[in-house]
Amino acid sequence: MNISQYFNQGEPSSFSFTREQASKFAKDIAGDFNPLHDIETKKFCVPGDLLFSIALSKLGVSKKMQFTFSGMVSDGIELDFSCQESADIKVIDGNEKEYMSINREGESTDNQELAASLAQRYVEFSGHTFPHVLVPLMEKENAMINPARPLVIYEKMSIDLLRLDFTNPTLEITNTSLEVNGKRGRATLQFFFKVGDEIVGYGEKLMALSGLREFDAEVINAVVTDYDERKNAYFA
Repeated sequence: MNISQYFNQGEPSSFSFTREQASKFAKDIAGDFNPLHDIETKKFCVPGDLLFSIALSKLGVSKKMQFTFSGMVSDGIELDFSCQESADIKVIDGNEKEYMSINREGESTDNQELAASLAQRYVEFSGHTFPHVLVPLMEKENAMINPARPLVIYEKMSIDLLRLDFTNPTLEITNTSLEVNGKRGRATLQFFFKVGDEIVGYGEKLMALSGLREFDAEVINAVVTDYDERKNAYFA
């Protein structure tokens, strides 16, 4: 994955996105067809996984990293890292509004091959959360998002690597869960990275769901069908 084609580099270290760049990343790299990433949508949002990928490329990879998302990024916003040498870094705009925070611990490396392959494996997994992971979880817990206003918010993700001298890992899901509390829920996806048969790291993704209601298979199947049709039309 050549991450540089999905953002515009500013001076001295700022970066921004066009709708075309962010939408192409969502669809071509992540396989994510959330309408929020469509070029023509009114409430456009840059994928959180694009911010994650840029962070790995620019800051390097540490053994332990946690990414917490706190704001939706639109096109044209100039972003930068608050302090690239710190253990705690924020992604902020010119008014110091925070969009993502990064905490990192342990040994680190600037190996771009590792950063690119780690990002690509994770993004490919993360972008397929809906419908492949979330729909079975919602059915199991008899709860589903509002199809007219699907609120699924990417809260945070973390990685815990056992070593840094590898490239081109695979990713496998180890556990998924959905905790429902009234109209709100939290989905947890746990996974590990492998090279061959060796586990080289672990990770976790957390998402907040709002506006939950009783599960309706007919309704959710229609949502999935629409999602698949949008995806098929894009690649046709």
